[in-house]
Amino acid sequence: MRIHSLPTQLINQIAAGEVVERPSSVVKELVENSFDAGAGQVHVEIEQGGLRLIKIRDDGCGIVKEDLPLALSRHATSKIASLQDLEQVASMGFRGEALPSISSVSRLALISRIPQADCAWRVDADGSETDFTPQPDPHPLGTTIEVRDLFYNTPARRKFLKTEKTEFAHIETLLQRLALSRFDIGFSLLHNQKDILKLKPALTEEQQMQRVAAICGKAFVENAVKIDFAASGLQLTGWVGLPTFSRSQQDMQFFYVNRRLIKDKLVAHAVKQAYQDVLFHGRHPVFVLYLTLDPTLVDVNAHPTKLEVRFREGRLVHDFLFSALHRSLASLRPGYQDPAVKVLELPTSASSAGTTPPARPVAYQPSPQQSHLPLQVEEQIRQYAQLAPQPLANTQPAVTTSEYPPLGYAIAHLHNIYILAETRTGVILVDAHAAHERVTYERLKQHYQQGGIASQPLLLPIKITVTLAEAELAEQAQALFATLGFDINRFGPETVMIRAVPALLRHTDVETLLRDVLADLSEHGMSQRVQEHIQALLATMACHGAIRAHRRLTVDEMNALLRDMETTERSGQCNHGRPTWISLSTDELDKFFLRGQ
Repeated sequence: MRIHSLPTQLINQIAAGEVVERPSSVVKELVENSFDAGAGQVHVEIEQGGLRLIKIRDDGCGIVKEDLPLALSRHATSKIASLQDLEQVASMGFRGEALPSISSVSRLALISRIPQADCAWRVDADGSETDFTPQPDPHPLGTTIEVRDLFYNTPARRKFLKTEKTEFAHIETLLQRLALSRFDIGFSLLHNQKDILKLKPALTEEQQMQRVAAICGKAFVENAVKIDFAASGLQLTGWVGLPTFSRSQQDMQFFYVNRRLIKDKLVAHAVKQAYQDVLFHGRHPVFVLYLTLDPTLVDVNAHPTKLEVRFREGRLVHDFLFSALHRSLASLRPGYQDPAVKVLELPTSASSAGTTPPARPVAYQPSPQQSHLPLQVEEQIRQYAQLAPQPLANTQPAVTTSEYPPLGYAIAHLHNIYILAETRTGVILVDAHAAHERVTYERLKQHYQQGGIASQPLLLPIKITVTLAEAELAEQAQALFATLGFDINRFGPETVMIRAVPALLRHTDVETLLRDVLADLSEHGMSQRVQEHIQALLATMACHGAIRAHRRLTVDEMNALLRDMETTERSGQCNHGRPTWISLSTDELDKFFLRGQ
């Protein structure tokens, strides 16, 4: 065939393939236009999952009569005028392709009125970009766009759509995500004349929490902290879920860049790294986060749907996100409050009457600080006597309630596994092994980052028989072992000699510890990957150094561990992401026994 020009409508239909994937794609483009118009209210009406009708009405600035035909023409926009504008886009839409693309695969009507006009004006379009004759309309201030019979002229596209229920679910999820990006705007959603969503503008912090609870669930707000970090021209605000409040899917992760909803691999990696040693295997964190930065530092024109962006300083953004989230998670320990991390209290009006919030660690209640006591499991901690009178075995110190430290005082060691402690507001149960594992792990990490883990020379060197491969690996990794606190020499073809071990782990089974570290090194190889997995090595070592289950602890030892938890970052979870303690308030205990009812 000879080369020829394509018809305008076909050009628009081809372009629609990039922008209009399904009904929710239409909703996204049109609602974002309402944002750019300065709307205070956005009403979305859907019929038959969006196939029959998508109607978006806003109270924004409107479009002047003379510009209505241009609004339905390709590459026409009020939002940029030059390449310089494109490099610092602050609006949601700017390509000038959405309306003509949508109109090419539907029956579209555009009605708009500006404040100075006596009436509104309406144009109808079919994608041909011809014969636009505005007609007067009684529409109020703002704009309405009606999209009827989506894909009526491209039946092949309709075949790829799912059921009405599924397509509407995509629309509802999208609108919820958009509602989280603009608290200053009210939203309503109807489906087949039925009210689905009604959200008033949320201008105060309490109202914003109510909106988050309405969209993400009350449980999220009850198990999240609000953060606000700023550095190097970047600001990160929002809510992050506690590590113990996670999900099996990544369906509650909302990230916005300059109020634009995005999905980005760099962001996902930074979040994953921040949660890597506090989240249980196979679980995913939940968060609603907002990154604000200079528009010139982010390219929002990287993808037709604008769901993906490119950061001009990717490493800077990644490290900032990791540091902010890592710090927020590290601050979640008893009796400590990072000024950039705020513990949430769900407003009463957002809670359902008669419901009881889940048990929460006492770490997230205002508590006095307690001075640090080192944990020495093998020795009696005599410093404890300086804080309170020495208790009798399995009894509480004779102190007033105002002197309770955040995690209280130990009462008993249940089944030689769990520490039962009394707090100011109830009781807690602590998994001693898990808690001590976290304490040891954090100390190993701190020592390693400060230049190396302190060694404890052995009175008598230990000779261990290993495989030939393990002996060679030990020889090659001698310098690395030194930074981990080991002094190891190869003593023969299949023998190594241990002369010193990490001081924090001096009471562990040295032979088993070494074999496990060699196994980890063998898995990761002696390359740069070892440094990438150094935390996994330290976690293995910490597990060996933790209190063994079924070992009876004295009251002094239990209280020393509680004090250490109060001064250790991320002490709410063990190295594998499991919780280290749970709490029960006196009110909850009363309900168990029907007291006061």
